[in-house]
Amino acid sequence: MKNYVVKLKPVPEPRKDCSLIPVALTDETLEERRQKILFRMRAEGLERLVVYSDVEHGGNFEYLVGYYTRFEEGLLVIQADGTMSLVLGNENLNKAGKARVQAAAVHVPVFSLPNQPCETPKTLREQLAAAGLEAGRRTGVAGWKLFTSPYEDVGQMYDLPAFIMDALRDVVGAEYLIPAGGLFIGENGARVTNNANEIAHYEFAAALASDCILDAMDALDEGVPEMVLGDKLNRYGQHNSVVTIAASGPRFLKGNMYPTDNVVKVGDPISLTVGYRGGLSSRAGFAVHNASEMPDGQQDYLERVAAPYFNAYARWLEQLHVGMEGGALYELVEQVLPREKYGWGLCPGHLTAEEEWLCSPVRKDSKELLQSGMMLQIDIIPSVPGYGGTSAESTVALADAALREELHSQYPAMWERMQERRAYLKDVLGIEILEDVLPMCSTVAYLRPYLLDHSGALTWEPTV
Repeated sequence: MKNYVVKLKPVPEPRKDCSLIPVALTDETLEERRQKILFRMRAEGLERLVVYSDVEHGGNFEYLVGYYTRFEEGLLVIQADGTMSLVLGNENLNKAGKARVQAAAVHVPVFSLPNQPCETPKTLREQLAAAGLEAGRRTGVAGWKLFTSPYEDVGQMYDLPAFIMDALRDVVGAEYLIPAGGLFIGENGARVTNNANEIAHYEFAAALASDCILDAMDALDEGVPEMVLGDKLNRYGQHNSVVTIAASGPRFLKGNMYPTDNVVKVGDPISLTVGYRGGLSSRAGFAVHNASEMPDGQQDYLERVAAPYFNAYARWLEQLHVGMEGGALYELVEQVLPREKYGWGLCPGHLTAEEEWLCSPVRKDSKELLQSGMMLQIDIIPSVPGYGGTSAESTVALADAALREELHSQYPAMWERMQERRAYLKDVLGIEILEDVLPMCSTVAYLRPYLLDHSGALTWEPTV
C-alpha cells in the first residue's frame, strides 16, 4: 500500500457544475426496467407481484410507474404476462393516466387520508381481486426493505401495513405469498445497477446537492443563522431524499431536526447535509479558522479524527473498481481506519437512487461484486469519543468500458463534467481514481475541517 500523508493547505474550491437541466428517464429506460422485473419474476416462479408505495417508501413503485403516491398508500399489481393494475386512493386515482406504464386503475378509498369520501361500495379484498390477484397464485410482495437480520425468520417478514397484508392473505392465501423485495434491491436486484440514461438522470441531483453544500460552506461564518445555511441547501423545489441538516453546535436538541435561528459561534461543531433523488452531499467539521480555536481537548482533532478519515476516504476512492468484492472494500476501511478505534458503525459505503440508502454490498465478508452501473455514497462515519465528527459524503458511479462509451456518446456535456472532476481529484487533491470510477459531482473528497477557513482543504500527498 502506498505511503501518503494528509495535509491541510489552501486549494482552489471545485467548480459548481450542476447543469440545471434535469434529464428525464426515457420510455426505453422504463421498458427496460419493466423487463428486468418480469425476468426476475419468472426466475422466482412468481405469477403475480404486488409493489407497495407511500410517501416515504415509494422507490420500488416509482421505479416502474414513474411517480410515487405521495400522501396515500398505493399498490402496483403485475401479472406474469406483464399486465399491470394500479390500486390507488382518492388523490392519486387521477394520476393513473400519468404512469409510465400501461395499467388499469382500481379505486380503493381506504388508501386515502382520514375522513375523505369513501363512495366505492367494495371492500379492499374485492378491489385486490379486481386488480388481478387470485387465490392459490404464487404472489411476490415487495415493500421497500430487504430484511437481512440473521436473528429473524426473514422469509415471513413483510413491511406493508397490516391491513393490506391481512387482505392479501385472505385473497391469495398466506402460503402463496412470498417476500419479494430482493427483486428490486440486494444482490442481483434490478435497481442496483443503472444504464446511461439513469446515471445522467441521477447526476443532475447529485451535482445539485454538491453545489448546495458548497454554497452553504461558502456562506458559513460567525453569526450566520442555521436557517440561512439551510436556505443554501434546499434548491429549486426539488424533492429531498433526507431531512436537510444545517446545525451549529449540538444537534437534535429537544428532538428538533431542522435549522433554527441559532447562529454559528466560533468553536461550534457544524453539520450540513442535503440529499436529492440520486445523490447526497454532507459535511461535518468545526466553525474555526485553525486548531487554536477548537474546543478544549480537541485541538488535535485534525490529527486524531479528520486526517485518518480522509486517508481512509482517499484509499476507498483509489481502490474502488468494477468487480471488487464488497467485503474487500469493507476490509480496506477496517485496515486503515479500524472500527474499534474510530467507531464507525454502518456500512462504509452504500448504493443510492430515489432513496438515499438503497442497500449496501459493502459489508463484512460480503462476496457481492461491485458492478458497472452502481451508484455509491462514500459514507464512512467515524465516531471518536470526546471529538466532533467529520464527513465528506458524496456520490460516485461505477462504469465499465461499454457503459463509459455510452455515457460519452449520449451525454457528452456530463461526460466532460466527470472528466473535470477526475482532474480536480488528481491535480488538486492528489487522489487518482481508476477509469471505471466516475465522480457524480464536483465536491467528491473536498473537505474543509476548519469551516471558517474557506480556502483550506485536506489533500493526499505521497511521502518523500
